Amino acid sequence: MSSQTLNNAPVRPGFWRKAKAYFALTKPRVIELLLIATVPTMILAQRGIPDPWLVIATVLGGALSAGSANSFNCYIDRDIDKIMGRTKSRPLVTGELSAKEAYLFAWALGILSVVWLAVLVNLLAAALSLAAILFYVFVYTLLLKRRTPQNIVWGGAAGAMPVLIGWAAVTGELNAAAWILFLIVFLWTPPHYWPLSLRYKTEYSDAGVPMLPVVRNNKTVGFQIVLYAWALVASTLLLIPIGEMGIIYSATALVMGALFILESHRLNKEAGKGEIKNPMRLFHGSITYLTVLFIAIALDPLFFFNLF
Repeated sequence: MSSQTLNNAPVRPGFWRKAKAYFALTKPRVIELLLIATVPTMILAQRGIPDPWLVIATVLGGALSAGSANSFNCYIDRDIDKIMGRTKSRPLVTGELSAKEAYLFAWALGILSVVWLAVLVNLLAAALSLAAILFYVFVYTLLLKRRTPQNIVWGGAAGAMPVLIGWAAVTGELNAAAWILFLIVFLWTPPHYWPLSLRYKTEYSDAGVPMLPVVRNNKTVGFQIVLYAWALVASTLLLIPIGEMGIIYSATALVMGALFILESHRLNKEAGKGEIKNPMRLFHGSITYLTVLFIAIALDPLFFFNLF
């Protein structure tokens, strides 16, 4: 074979570059955020340290499930991802992966996650994993995302599924405390994501995605964020009697909740003046808030300073 032929041959991505592209398809930072809640939930359900192998199996199964849902999302949204600046580097936009490769990869992860959890954890955890994938793909991505500004509100249900999976992994059932944890993550999603939507409002508008900041003015968005912030903090306090939480969680929920509400009101005040200077401050603050809250959920049952 001549050197000219070699020079004209298409350049194929190397193994590690291809693997990196598949990894990026799963949106690992989103998975990391979702799994922050899983292990603390398992500790609370166990009222102590669960079997380490069960934790590993559950976390890996949950990561596969979330990776599948996110990969399907990238496959479906590849047409709008190339329009938005913050998503134009995704593998399907850059051409590092083909649509067929992404589609098959999403299916493989989804099937593997359900089988993994069914065999190594329990059937309820596997069923919840399947429900999370189906909800994220069909309800959020296909039905709601391009049709209604309520997309992220109901899409938060999929993001809240890891706490149910974690609880089911330990107990084999779902009780009131598990559903309060679900409610916490569900109510956290809008005030977490709407500041990001404010930051990338123009890009969402160009892509034809009716995020709340695209179809409503800043005053409305700010007010909605405040409403959800108050509802979120109320749900965290509801866990105290229902989950029989102690002083560590109770104090954390009160202090962090107050700070989160103050930050939400700060954004709302700026929105009332017509200009929101730094919406990402609340976005990043919401991640810190959820992380610290679930650390407290993990620590609380490990000590004996319970209020009840």
